[in-house]
Amino acid sequence: MTLSKFPTMNAYIFEFIGTAMLILIGNGIVANLVLKGTKGADSGWVGISLAWGIAVFIGVFISADISGAHLNPAVTVGLATAGKFSWALVPGYFVAQILGAMFGNLLVWLTYKKQYEATEDQNAILATFSTSPAIRSPLWNMVTEIIGTFALVFGVFYIAGGSFGENSVSLGSLDALPVALLVMGIGFGLGGPTGYAINPARDFGPRLLHAILPIKNKGESDWRYALVPIVGPIIGGVLAAVLYMLVESI
Repeated sequence: MTLSKFPTMNAYIFEFIGTAMLILIGNGIVANLVLKGTKGADSGWVGISLAWGIAVFIGVFISADISGAHLNPAVTVGLATAGKFSWALVPGYFVAQILGAMFGNLLVWLTYKKQYEATEDQNAILATFSTSPAIRSPLWNMVTEIIGTFALVFGVFYIAGGSFGENSVSLGSLDALPVALLVMGIGFGLGGPTGYAINPARDFGPRLLHAILPIKNKGESDWRYALVPIVGPIIGGVLAAVLYMLVESI
């Protein structure tokens, strides 16, 4: 199989791989922090924010030259809304991102299998898969996710602005570092209220996996909250695209 013969399929494959790496490293640090019997319990929020930045860097760097490294349905929708990405590819990217997120979290579970067995805190177990709010208020949790994702997608437009041509899908691998720093900044500055999903696939795929896996003491998957990290980021991505188009039209 060559890239020239199957460019679309290769884009889907690298979206899967990039998203899997994103979740493996990102939720890996969460597992190291919150599960019983690990050696990383002192990492704290600084460790989480730094690790998610590194996770984004790795995922983007691996996949950027082939798929454009969206790794996030909100980014995909934002680019498509602004005319920078074909709507025909959006469903395939969504599927690849969700499956990649599930596979990445499956690897986290396998890595920490004995720690999961030793952990009795259901909230801690769920935290290694999906996000939850510090103070549960669906409307304001949604606002937080919209603002965080808006910052991400609007920043991506300008970080990758030089790479965009008509229907371009590529961020370019050299843009991995500034995107990683952007995500890190969002984690430090905006992540506290909801755990900053800012990515529907990052939350939905692992939450679905949590519901499927036979994990001792896992408890409920909190589907009542699940729409917040799905709908909020999509709205934030669309709003970022709209503002980008307005600014560029001036």
